[in-house]
Amino acid sequence: MSVYIENFKRTEIKYLLTSNQFDSLFSFLQGFAKVDSYGKTSINNIYFDTPDYKLIRTSLEKPIYKEKLRLRTYGATTDDTNSFIEIKKKYDGIVYKRRVSGRYKDAYDYLVRAGKPLDDSQISREIAGFINMYEDLRPAMRISYERIAMAGIYDPEFRVTFDTKIEWDTESLDLRYKSVGIPILKEGEYMMEIKVKYSMSYELTEKLSELGIFPASFSKYGRGYEAMLRSRLHVGTLEERSVTSKKGVRAYA
Repeated sequence: MSVYIENFKRTEIKYLLTSNQFDSLFSFLQGFAKVDSYGKTSINNIYFDTPDYKLIRTSLEKPIYKEKLRLRTYGATTDDTNSFIEIKKKYDGIVYKRRVSGRYKDAYDYLVRAGKPLDDSQISREIAGFINMYEDLRPAMRISYERIAMAGIYDPEFRVTFDTKIEWDTESLDLRYKSVGIPILKEGEYMMEIKVKYSMSYELTEKLSELGIFPASFSKYGRGYEAMLRSRLHVGTLEERSVTSKKGVRAYA
């Protein structure tokens, strides 16, 4: 976790890594980046969407512009935990993130129970405008994971994050309560994001190529949404087979 910044504008490039690729790259990165002061951090998010999942469905169509609204905390969450309401927008490959900070209970009540905004800042007004733009926004999915974050030693704009144990859940949509999430990644996999303001160094580009690490399209909420659809289809198929079996027709597994 880094020093609190309200505004971000940067390029974010995502990659999927095996454990061996992670070990080799992590060792290489320590020559010009270091793990931040928080070490490994647990990150919890609630993504907000319409009842028909308009935001994530639009995002998965890969338009030139897309946006998301989420509530985020770090570590165990209580009423008084510091939280972030974030609007994340992506336009033509550039990520823009706007966020405000406040007590988790206040942020949750504002987003879920039409409570008071966290403050009267310009960013809060933008968040209110976002909420008014979409009808019936509500908590749609919880995404949790563990993160190791690194920042450039000589270039503070350079950041790398490694996420593991990424899980989705649609049952426990309040971060104060325990979640039994469903894994998105395979055992031992890492989702890496390289975050730069302009471009990566030649040395890093060469190292990624040497290790066979190439960009991958990856949205945590998107992967969770797709997994949710598959699980619902599977349940529906089993129910249909059960009905067919009860009618005296043989049901095949």
